[in-house]
Amino acid sequence: MTGTRFAGRVAIVTGASRGIGAALARALAGEGAAVACAARTVRVWDDRLPGTVHDTVASIEEAGGRALAVPCDLTVEADVVRLAQETARELGPVDVLVNNAAVTAPGRPPRPGAERPAGSPPASPRPVGFVDFPLKAYRLHFEVDVFAAYRLMQLVLPGMVSAGRGAVLNITSDASRRPDEGPWPEAGGTTPFAYGGAKAALEHLTRAVAFEVAPSGVGVNALMPSFPVATPGLSVTAPGTQGVMPVADFCEAALRLLETPPGALTGRIAYSADVLHPELGRRGWLGDCQPWP
Repeated sequence: MTGTRFAGRVAIVTGASRGIGAALARALAGEGAAVACAARTVRVWDDRLPGTVHDTVASIEEAGGRALAVPCDLTVEADVVRLAQETARELGPVDVLVNNAAVTAPGRPPRPGAERPAGSPPASPRPVGFVDFPLKAYRLHFEVDVFAAYRLMQLVLPGMVSAGRGAVLNITSDASRRPDEGPWPEAGGTTPFAYGGAKAALEHLTRAVAFEVAPSGVGVNALMPSFPVATPGLSVTAPGTQGVMPVADFCEAALRLLETPPGALTGRIAYSADVLHPELGRRGWLGDCQPWP
């Protein structure tokens, strides 16, 4: 532990086995929070995506922080409820919630019994157009990205409201804005309609909940990258991407939103570079027009 910005706070971070989620859990713990790390990944199922929920907790504890591993499937109601209950029992009342978990290619860990045979090559993500995209897969995006966040907020917000303090951060994506309005000179191809659609719903939910709890001293915001974030998942889904944002910089933007009093900022759907450099104004997505500094 190196800082005290969140000393005495208890946080839940979903999707905390690797990538942005694991980095956010470590960042909060590094600033004094006790962190419940929730994820479905309890063992590495694709060598390109290293990390488990237990690895994240081990790294936090090795650095002198306090953390709890809560393996769970966020599409299962009982698991979501158990996550909130176990965190409160083991760490204390939750006053920070980071809904980071999301469905992205190449997908979630296989269910027990459906693992890839040992030695077989991992599947490569292939874009699937709308007509051929299974409704089951579309629903899964909303189950993980939206409904789990919805339920967790319902479970922890009463305690935050009662205490008169708390912060919720929902991690979203510029995919919620793609494609922009047509007509398009070069239309065709596929878009991240399932992922982007779920993130668009999460953003509206963020504003609606923020409006409702604003008088109670609880802030609810959403954060998205202004640039692609350098994670192992990015190297799988978009190999060769240039101008990426270091994950540590994205985490700093998240911490700033979480520590800002709701009287000054709530209901914001923010881009990370705008949070880090407010003096430059709200610039939005920058990944297509300039490299990360």
